[in-house]
Amino acid sequence: MTRLLSLFAAILLLTGCASDDPDGYLVTDAVIYTMDANDPAVESMVVMDGKVAAIGHPEDLRAAYPDLAEHSAGGKTIVPGFTDSHGHFMGLGLEKLSVDLRGTRSIDEVIQRINDFYSDLEPGEWIRGRGWNQELWPSRSFPTRQDLDAHFPDNPIAFSRIDGHADWYNTAAMNIAGFESIQNAEDPVGGAIIRTPDGVPTGVFVDAAAYLVEQHVPSWTEEELDRALVLAMDEAASVGLTGIHDAGVNMTTIERYQRFIDEDRFSVRMYAMIGGTGSTFDALCNQHIIDYGDFLTVRSVKLYLDGALGSRGAALLHDYADDPGNRGLLFVEPEEFSGVVQRAVECGYQVNTHAIGDRGNRVLLESYELAGITPDMRPRNEHTQIIALEDIPRFQDLGIIASMQPTHATSDLNMAEDRLGPHRIKGGYAWRTLKEAGIPLAFGSDFPVERPHPLEGFFASVTRQTRDLLPEGGWYPEERLTREETLEAFTQGGAFAAFQEDQLGSLTPGKWADFVVLSDDIMQIPPAQILEAGVMSTVVGGKTVHGSFGSE
Repeated sequence: MTRLLSLFAAILLLTGCASDDPDGYLVTDAVIYTMDANDPAVESMVVMDGKVAAIGHPEDLRAAYPDLAEHSAGGKTIVPGFTDSHGHFMGLGLEKLSVDLRGTRSIDEVIQRINDFYSDLEPGEWIRGRGWNQELWPSRSFPTRQDLDAHFPDNPIAFSRIDGHADWYNTAAMNIAGFESIQNAEDPVGGAIIRTPDGVPTGVFVDAAAYLVEQHVPSWTEEELDRALVLAMDEAASVGLTGIHDAGVNMTTIERYQRFIDEDRFSVRMYAMIGGTGSTFDALCNQHIIDYGDFLTVRSVKLYLDGALGSRGAALLHDYADDPGNRGLLFVEPEEFSGVVQRAVECGYQVNTHAIGDRGNRVLLESYELAGITPDMRPRNEHTQIIALEDIPRFQDLGIIASMQPTHATSDLNMAEDRLGPHRIKGGYAWRTLKEAGIPLAFGSDFPVERPHPLEGFFASVTRQTRDLLPEGGWYPEERLTREETLEAFTQGGAFAAFQEDQLGSLTPGKWADFVVLSDDIMQIPPAQILEAGVMSTVVGGKTVHGSFGSE
């Protein structure tokens, strides 16, 4: 039995704070950055019926609304609720039910994390985890199954890389899947089995190849999935996220969200992208806009083109600089992908495509053009990570929204230029270049690949530095954004990318009262102090879902 049982016993379901005033309230003594061009900074705000009723000076609002309860922000800063425009919500919760390998610096530390998480493993019990990154280890080479076998020979292990695009299994797990059949298998389209020089699988499987073993890993139970959703909502509220764009869901997950909404247990506005091209895609074709109350919208499809840079699965136009002969992986042939895009357009979906490498991004452009996509469809590129500079005008012509993750740049800076070389890196993580080309930005984190904290993304965007303030002056600092531009990408940018700019993204009268109370003024404090700022309260539709804002 693991320590998960004690964790489960401590979980409390989220509800709105009971002290929120049903008749509305007046917020005073605040520094409110509204993201409203007409009134960008105010001191006071009226919330009624879950929406912003008015903004302005406290004296004026007191006179206009004399009977409202008044809640002081204590001089703290308020910003519109942050939207993470690309995350994996159930993955965020499930990560908490498995071993967290993020930040490990060696195999020994991986083993220690396993021992810390599991108190009394039974023979045959699966060990699951996520977050390893060989680029942080002394050798910077992929691990092997033997690294795990020496410590856990009787427990099958399934560990996903930090980017979710490579899995690491031990021999016990591979035996369950059929070691000999795996050894004799050819690399599938869009995947690679990492092997020794004599052809024996090492235990690392990249992208589509991981399914050879992954299909044998036990599914999560319904109880575990419910607990994971609660944990994800709790985490989102604690870091100031009021909106999530869930990048790839199936019908089962949609129904789980609907059930929690019906039970008044849902605390974040969810914009769900249907994953892949399977049964959910087919079932909702031509029913492309589903608004389930005010908390769930389904109108887009999430497609995949390639893998990730860290596992050398991103599809490149030329060889990896640090691995000659390797150009990464396309998950599908360009012609097949174009057909999928065409069908998605015919079904009425907004098309959102994962593309990391410059070849992946070019195939995206070509397929969108062939499908007749226009700017009013608000097509999206999920990641827009490495692009050929000559392709940027095509992004603008198509009106593609660049859904990007600032902390990807600061997490990858230790290896990205090694992978790409000094020329191609100019088109990598190019926020300023894209913005100046007129391409809309919508920021997120890609959690659980990165931590879901928007303030970490905010810091990365304005500094191009790691949490350790490296490199000095920032990594390719010419690509930094201003604080105003960054806040826009985390608020209005997400709203625009989801066709929700009339309801969300700014504290404008008539829009939902989704906001965050911060301990410090992130628009004014020195950049190095941004990471020290805390989320004191998170409010969704006027109700406090984290902290104690509005408490008497």
